[in-house]
Amino acid sequence: MIFFLGITSTGFCQLKSTPFEAIDSLQQIQKKNVIVFIHTDWCQFCQRMKSTTFNNHEIIDKLNSDFYFIDLNAEEKRDISFNNQIFKYRPSGNNVGINELAVQLGTINKQIAYPVLCVLNANSEIILQYNSYLNEADFKLFLEIAKE
Repeated sequence: MIFFLGITSTGFCQLKSTPFEAIDSLQQIQKKNVIVFIHTDWCQFCQRMKSTTFNNHEIIDKLNSDFYFIDLNAEEKRDISFNNQIFKYRPSGNNVGINELAVQLGTINKQIAYPVLCVLNANSEIILQYNSYLNEADFKLFLEIAKE
């Protein structure tokens, strides 16, 4: 019975992902920085971060309590409403393309490389961008910087 309860309690520790459309109203209630994880399905480093870094209970607790977290697939085909703008999917070839919001938030030095972490302040201004894989230890350091 104790073993069963141990499994159940870890199941509750899930990363809460907030849709872009909810950020404005959430910021009215409680101001927090926003961390946007921009990724693709084909990016191996992105998938690795999802399966390791974003499964760390300490990281999940920190993200859930101190930030609004948004999981953004850069190839999202639906329109995304954020900051009084509509961002659309831009096809760039046969079954290939990128959402305009991923371009706006993920472009660093005129290029985009996945995964991208973009931190927005409570006014939806970019305050930090990072485009590389982060293991659990490095991501914890990133969170300390992102909270300031």
